[in-house]
Amino acid sequence: MAKYRLESHIPQCLDRLDVHGKRVLEIGLGQGAEAERLIRKGALWTGVDLTETAVRRMKTRLALRDLPRDGPHQASVLDLPYPENSFDLVFSHGVLHHVPDVLRAQREIHHVLRPGGRLVVMLYARWSLNYLVSIAVLRRAALLAAYPLVRAGLLGGSHSLLDAHVAGARRCGLLRYLRLPDFTHRNTDGPDNPYSQVYDVRRVRRDFPLFEDRAEKRFMHAPPLPVHGMVGERLLGWHLWVHLIPRCHQRRVRPST
Repeated sequence: MAKYRLESHIPQCLDRLDVHGKRVLEIGLGQGAEAERLIRKGALWTGVDLTETAVRRMKTRLALRDLPRDGPHQASVLDLPYPENSFDLVFSHGVLHHVPDVLRAQREIHHVLRPGGRLVVMLYARWSLNYLVSIAVLRRAALLAAYPLVRAGLLGGSHSLLDAHVAGARRCGLLRYLRLPDFTHRNTDGPDNPYSQVYDVRRVRRDFPLFEDRAEKRFMHAPPLPVHGMVGERLLGWHLWVHLIPRCHQRRVRPST
């Protein structure tokens, strides 16, 4: 699979999870590769995604492979359609850092997790080569230098990624676009991405107060720098894998709507 050739740490991390016979909820479905792996490891799987397209694609994938599942369902992490104590594990890869109201999301997840259950998430890492050097320095400098050239028609063309960034900068103003928080939104998952957050352990503890945490960094990835793979990932990797256990003494209350 092309995805796992690029991100070989994902199956390694999934294979370390004890999911056999466990009820597992996946938040954000992507192309379904993680769901398929979890099901084949014996998980009693269901999943949710905000978009009908992702849900339909996932149903088709699992039906073609004749894999058992419950759902998936179209739903928001801000309003999960499951009763209290429904799942042994909640898994989410590359989704919760795109949720502005992450405090509400973690309360919803806390509600549906059984006592002693676990939330496993991948969040973009603040203390990473990709964020500290590629996004914060190199890509901003490249856009600043290229902006007048693209506007003059000397660079870009054919609907390039650079053109999309320049168009965004023209809409909101170049200096505002280059502000690091705004620039981060548009340099994790493309220039049309509305929101992204980067995490360190301190922010994890701030945004997931109902959980206790254990974290590790994986995946050295920092385009345009020619680095890729596992060398140095524990220090400056881009993917922060966090295992969170509910603080059981907290009263399990869903957020008000």
